[in-house]
Amino acid sequence: MPEGVLFTIGFTKKSAEVFFDKIKNAGVKKVIDIRLNNISQLSGFAKRDDLKYFLRILCNCGYSHEPSLTPTKDILDDYRKRRIGWPEYVRRFSELMEARAIKDMFTIEELTDACLLCTEPTAEKCHRGVVADYFKRLFPGIEVIHL
Repeated sequence: MPEGVLFTIGFTKKSAEVFFDKIKNAGVKKVIDIRLNNISQLSGFAKRDDLKYFLRILCNCGYSHEPSLTPTKDILDDYRKRRIGWPEYVRRFSELMEARAIKDMFTIEELTDACLLCTEPTAEKCHRGVVADYFKRLFPGIEVIHL
């Protein structure tokens, strides 16, 4: 039996209805936004201030932005411009999380029923999957569910 559940979700390729229904139906208590840029006009309904409002009104859910859980622009650019592959991206981002002492910033209680938010439609080859795997190693009792 897991000690807690940590969810992840991406907003791309989801309508607002599907996105917020997934959050609400999963019982998410807090969305942890781990995007480098959470105010882009391209984010639509997932733009920081709008998202915070919609989560509160539609899902009775909290919101926080945690830039410590984002890769640097350099790491992201190197991957997007194909200067590095996925394994190197994961290695560099994992080292960055270690250097940032992420292990000292969160407890299993804070992560239980929370949901890591990023842009990509699936967690495969998205940094939220790397973050979720990191927390799973840090807190073996937590179950990760990708919405």
